[in-house]
Amino acid sequence: MKSSTRTFFLMVSTLAAAATSVFFSPVEAASPPAGKSGSADDLRAAYATPSDIAEGKRVAQASCARCHGIDGIAPANAKGVPHIAGQRPAYLHIELRAYQIGARGENAMDNSVKFLSDDALMKVSAYYASLEPAPPSAAASSAKAAPAKSDPISAGKAAAAGCAGCHGATGVSTTPGMPNLVGLDPKYLVAAMDAYKNGQRKDDMMKTLLAAVGEADIKNIALFYALQKPARAKTPAQGNQAAGKAAAAACASCHGDLGVSGNPATPSLAGQDAQYFAVAMKAYRDGTRSDQSMKAPAASVDDRVVRDMAAFYANQQPQAPKVRKPLTTVELAQRCDRCHGVNGNSTDPRSPALAGQRADYLERVLRAYQKGARKSPQMHAMTDGLTEADVSNLAVHYSRQKPRAFVYVVLPAK
Repeated sequence: MKSSTRTFFLMVSTLAAAATSVFFSPVEAASPPAGKSGSADDLRAAYATPSDIAEGKRVAQASCARCHGIDGIAPANAKGVPHIAGQRPAYLHIELRAYQIGARGENAMDNSVKFLSDDALMKVSAYYASLEPAPPSAAASSAKAAPAKSDPISAGKAAAAGCAGCHGATGVSTTPGMPNLVGLDPKYLVAAMDAYKNGQRKDDMMKTLLAAVGEADIKNIALFYALQKPARAKTPAQGNQAAGKAAAAACASCHGDLGVSGNPATPSLAGQDAQYFAVAMKAYRDGTRSDQSMKAPAASVDDRVVRDMAAFYANQQPQAPKVRKPLTTVELAQRCDRCHGVNGNSTDPRSPALAGQRADYLERVLRAYQKGARKSPQMHAMTDGLTEADVSNLAVHYSRQKPRAFVYVVLPAK
């Protein structure tokens, strides 16, 4: 094959046709794209003859079929074992070599391929790549498909439904004495809810309501309110605002000139319900709220000054905290698709197809990249910051996509 030969990637939409096709790619390929592992030799797995594939099947029967099946579809009870039918051939070869040198840290796989020649690895990769992929999990059994976990905002909204009667549907209070929950950083709101829950803040009703709310839901509630449109509490605020502004100057270093805090752990006071503010100040003063940083400031002002300060803050415009809205599963998947192909159907022989893969396997591998157990700077960067729900939802998303096989066709130079 001449070095001037060009490669064209053709997607085969008919799986039955793909299952009987041979994979072609130039042996004298160029260097792998940026961020890809492997070498030109890896493409020998894609450049396979029918006899190579037949020999690969014999290798599969001896070394791989017990776990992955001779058809490349892992049994339902083989938890964490991936489907490899229709997987990209060069990728399979790259992974098999990684197991062979112990780079993956999985004894079962290491031992299975330890004594196989590189030629055998090439041929078994070509064999499994030539098979029809496993069907997507939802198509196989929609009733058994793993449910996707709610995204944090939806989960927070659902968990906060019980709070709406007092705090308003979006955290904007309409009841005097009930605090506004918008405009507060999630870090502060989580700490406040935890304080009510463990009794550090004395409020029997809040303690009872939060007793059954788990840590994850508390975080989701705080995130939900942080992302709502800030608005002042729709409650009356009596007092002298001008006097309150003068008195509040001493609070500006922590709470901001206009009550908008720059510290995630310190609450913003802009737009807060005036009656709630006054009650909180009294609690700091008499010690029913324990906070050493607030005890002295609260003790230095009388009820009239507190009322004026409450009126001043209540009439200030709250601002949204600097919180990034989490990406949805679809948005996260669009990032993954840049390398793994639309809906997880990779067109790069060195990048694995994700469509139709087992959700439990995908979840395990994503967590391995997150923790660094699997080494890949690109994948570590992509998984860093993903929540447990993000990982689970991505795994389920790709397991439900329809896999499509690919044929790599060599075209002569013009």
